[in-house]
Amino acid sequence: MTSQPKGPLSYFPSIENTYGRPIPDWLEELNTAGLTGHKAHVDWLKAEHGLGHGHANALVAYHLNREKWPEYTGSGPASD
Repeated sequence: MTSQPKGPLSYFPSIENTYGRPIPDWLEELNTAGLTGHKAHVDWLKAEHGLGHGHANALVAYHLNREKWPEYTGSGPASD
């Protein structure tokens, strides 16, 4: 039995399906945004990319604290 992801990773499949981009793309966007601090990143994702607060918060929490979380190995958005 595979354990369910916890923390920010639990949001990642929904983020990929909702916005049509794999998590590594979002993390690269955050790397190149030139911002510091959690709130600045969340506000930027919401304003520039239309992400909901929960999705933006999960991406930023993972981005700023990757050492706390296992590597995400999702395969990107599901294809129809």
